Amino acid sequence: MEGELNNLIKLWVLTTFSLSYSYHISAKISKGFPRLVSIFPVIFLLSILPFNIHGFHLGAAHVFVLSWMANFKLLLFAFDRGPLSPPPENFILFILAACSPFKIKENSVKVLKGETPFQGNEPRVPSLILEAVNKASLLTLLFYSYNFKHYFHKHVLLILYFFHTYLSIQFLLAVAAIPAQICLPGVELEPQFNEPVRATSLQDFWGRRWNLRVSEALRLTIYSPIKTISSRVIGSRWASLPAVFATFVTSGFMHELIYYHIIRKKPTWEITWFFVLQGVLVDIEIFLKKKLVATEKFRLHEAISGPLALANIALTAGWLSYTQLLRNGVDEKVIKEFNAIVEFFKRST
Repeated sequence: MEGELNNLIKLWVLTTFSLSYSYHISAKISKGFPRLVSIFPVIFLLSILPFNIHGFHLGAAHVFVLSWMANFKLLLFAFDRGPLSPPPENFILFILAACSPFKIKENSVKVLKGETPFQGNEPRVPSLILEAVNKASLLTLLFYSYNFKHYFHKHVLLILYFFHTYLSIQFLLAVAAIPAQICLPGVELEPQFNEPVRATSLQDFWGRRWNLRVSEALRLTIYSPIKTISSRVIGSRWASLPAVFATFVTSGFMHELIYYHIIRKKPTWEITWFFVLQGVLVDIEIFLKKKLVATEKFRLHEAISGPLALANIALTAGWLSYTQLLRNGVDEKVIKEFNAIVEFFKRST
């Protein structure tokens, strides 16, 4: 545990120095290829640093926050786009924008350029802390239920693992965005999820309800540029199809990176194929909507299309995502790690 904490401290020291270089030096270089070349060492460093963290929860979280989200934001920053552009006058805000998955509501109080953090009204508990505590409590109940997993049917366990994934992502995003809510008092943040169980289609689920900060990062980094190029080649009507597919393929590769950190074995590409399949299905859905729904030839009621979309995701995820984790004993590793953390805190108190 102590060795892991030391690695975590080293990781954030190097991350802070890397982002400081991006903020103070790369930002002064002309946007485009020259700035991208200057930022590339930082992107490479943030891609490999999280692999010094071997724990499931801390390690996977840092691969997500640094190797994926921060790097995508830096790629956009190289071309003077995204949440890091224009860079704020305060370096703390730059670190927050790079490493904290948050988005300020458009109608909320605006953060002025150069505003000093920690200026606020009367102190109150940030809502994200309450949300994190809520999700942590539910996750704790799930972890304790795993002690009786030998009594559960495998399909019941799979449902529990689905909820575990959903709660873990919500917990991670809430914790990662807490510094932003503390440093930017009076500013209302966008939610991380938008009731995914109420999705009416695959397109609605992935594009407007599930993990919205990731969707936004992929939209800016992959979807929009490819759609712009595709519209010149095949026209605007069908330009979204290759853009959507490329977005899902990219998401698959980034999830593969997270899985590689968790499993530490040669990739089998199952999780990538899951997202490739989802990309194909979303493209088919878009095609059918434009051919049938837009012309009012056929429309599937939301009460049917919604459950079908959720069932599709559950079945394909169980087939291509969770089986890989279970086959490599990740569930046992997670339970063992949770029990070790509990014992560590017991000894500390």
